[in-house]
Amino acid sequence: MVDAGQRATLRRPAREVPVVADVDVLIVGGGAAGIAAGIAAARAGARTLLVERYGAVGGMATGGLIILLLTLDDGAGRQVVAGVCQELVERLRARGAAVAPPAAEWGCAGFVANEMLREAGVRLRLHTWAAEPVVEGDRIAAIVVHSKAGTEAIRARVVVDASGDGDVFAAAGELFAQERVHPWLWFRMANVRDVDAAIDAARGRFFPTLGGLFFKTLGPGRALMPWGIADALDRKINPVDPDDLTYAELECRRLVMQVADRLKAEVPGFEQAYLDDLATQLGIYESRRLEGQYILTREDADKPFPDSVARTGNWVRYGQVFNIPYRCLLPRRVANLLAAGRCISVDHRVHQATKEIPACMATGQAAGVAAALAAASPDAAVGAVDVAELRRMLLTQGASL
Repeated sequence: MVDAGQRATLRRPAREVPVVADVDVLIVGGGAAGIAAGIAAARAGARTLLVERYGAVGGMATGGLIILLLTLDDGAGRQVVAGVCQELVERLRARGAAVAPPAAEWGCAGFVANEMLREAGVRLRLHTWAAEPVVEGDRIAAIVVHSKAGTEAIRARVVVDASGDGDVFAAAGELFAQERVHPWLWFRMANVRDVDAAIDAARGRFFPTLGGLFFKTLGPGRALMPWGIADALDRKINPVDPDDLTYAELECRRLVMQVADRLKAEVPGFEQAYLDDLATQLGIYESRRLEGQYILTREDADKPFPDSVARTGNWVRYGQVFNIPYRCLLPRRVANLLAAGRCISVDHRVHQATKEIPACMATGQAAGVAAALAAASPDAAVGAVDVAELRRMLLTQGASL
């Protein structure tokens, strides 16, 4: 392997790239933020296309097995996230796939999200990787995408970066901060005898750093193990480096098998259990964060903002609420780009609240409506969006402000 500092380079010849779509709003990423952004933009009247690198939407809620909707409320019983996120929960509950207090089975989440996107009129393009923005002046003219069909391009008046890792704004030259992380890998054991008793038996003596934390799922005889594997990794990783990601994928899966064997050998109730499901995505909770027109900090807790377009609770400190200004979605340079989800402009400490699924859906919905408004204007400038009109439309869509 060639050292990164000594890698050779090559020059690719210029070539024409086919344009496969020309839309008002392009959403990059089909996770929680991208789903909400797509639905909101389409409902606001924009011709909307969503591209997703995997074969299903949902992000960590589906591929990562993350079943918790933390920060829907402020911890004191006051709901602070609604809108598209609340609609998703209600549809899951109607299918018997979600209960409150938080405990859900996300097998239905991808299907329900697909239905909501289809009903809103969002065009989906799965198995498509957004590779490179084509920047002309202060605007993104198109996004180059890769798929089994080859290299293609998508033109859009406004782009929403809901990639989680800020792939678009980083490639477009925007400023960002970045962290190294211990990734998670959630897994589920089935055929557990008396799940409650087995969880109690594991607590405090298995994975002592986390107290043997399991979740009982809606399926009988099943227990979900969300944390513990990451702590066993010998180092933090760079979550946007493919070599680090490969190491983490292989090591986490090896450790999961070790843990499953230990559970069966050491914990009463797991004797006949087996590994039922393993997340297809590493739990990357933080990577790039936009350094946008405003960086939300912990000192902003409970502070009102005239341009607030979303809000979230804080599961680390119940009773605390962060109002999220529209400026946290705005880059400093590119005029027709918005960020949504866990890569918005916040500091490391606030990120623990804004990275959660409900908060990602709230900022995604805000970005989607803003993108639709900008796309309908002559210059498609997201910074010129009338924030009062944006807030009005968000409230019309059921958002909590």
